[in-house]
Amino acid sequence: MKNSVLMICLFVVMFNFSCGQDAENQVDIPSDVPFSPELLIDGLLIPWGMAFLPDGSLLVTEKSGELIHFIDGKKIAVSNVPEVYDRGQGGLLDIELHPDYENNGWIYITYASPEGPVKGGNTAIIRAKLKDNALVNKELLYKAEPNTTKGQHFGSRIVFDNDGYLYFSIGERGERDVNPQDITLDGGKIYRLFDDGRIPEDNPFVGTSGAKTAIYSYGHRNPQGLAKNPDSGEIWDHEHGPRGGDEINIIKKGANYGWPLITYGINYSGTPITDKTEMQGMQQPIHYWVPSIAPSGMAFITTGKYRGYKGSILVGSLAFQYLERLELDGTKVMKREKLLENLGRVRNVKQGPDGLIYVAIEGKGIYRLNPN
Repeated sequence: MKNSVLMICLFVVMFNFSCGQDAENQVDIPSDVPFSPELLIDGLLIPWGMAFLPDGSLLVTEKSGELIHFIDGKKIAVSNVPEVYDRGQGGLLDIELHPDYENNGWIYITYASPEGPVKGGNTAIIRAKLKDNALVNKELLYKAEPNTTKGQHFGSRIVFDNDGYLYFSIGERGERDVNPQDITLDGGKIYRLFDDGRIPEDNPFVGTSGAKTAIYSYGHRNPQGLAKNPDSGEIWDHEHGPRGGDEINIIKKGANYGWPLITYGINYSGTPITDKTEMQGMQQPIHYWVPSIAPSGMAFITTGKYRGYKGSILVGSLAFQYLERLELDGTKVMKREKLLENLGRVRNVKQGPDGLIYVAIEGKGIYRLNPN
């Protein structure tokens, strides 16, 4: 009992509070903590993406452009990484393995790419293989256009569904009144491809004149969380709102998620964006945060190694520097819980193949949450 109290004081101050729209409701403080955080990889600045290899090693992207292979307790720099446009929120972003990685060796990476005739950068996705700690067989699968020197809203997360389709997100690049509602333009979208970059014929805008046919859904602001619901197989995202109005959405084929025509947020200056929070033909979030937590990274917890956590979602908060646990009843958020408070800006969270939870914290590194 003494040790449990000590862990609460030193590592994790946790408390429960209601969903974002009822934030004044009572706070429940848990009597104990189901894990102890251990700093596994130190000395990282902005560890954006994580991918676990079958041998138990870990690939980590640094936003600045480094890809790190953490193996046998050592950090090894991976060579032949694509050049990145490291500005604002852009850089080397997410990383994910092909579902059949053990047989085909494909690794998928999103990043802000400077390639193209226009100055600046925009989000791209490649696949490559890892050989002798170098990326080989690199293939560009998609590059958003045009480049811009703005530093906002690159997205970008990667996930595969149960049928092997590849999904990735691109933010609206700070062009809220132009990109997210226009399917002829990149930005503010969730995209869906075959694993080799081909566009599926049943994508919703195939055959639509002028449309970017890789688009699967639109009307997004800046999705930095993308995960597959292990029970339903649905793809869920979360995305940054402006001042207030961060959202969790269930991604549906051809659906419009409303930004900026509907939102629960306001401008950073305090002025309204719109007086509408819903409109016919536009999807409502299953949950929203007011005030914004600035969410980044999202993981469904399927392991039973942490008392009471199975079936929850974990989401990082950049703004308030904690890891949030959302307890679900189907698609309804029943309870929120703060974990790892004040340890730093939580950039990403993953459940590893060992059933343990790994958390990437800016300026610190990768923490493993060891069950008590």
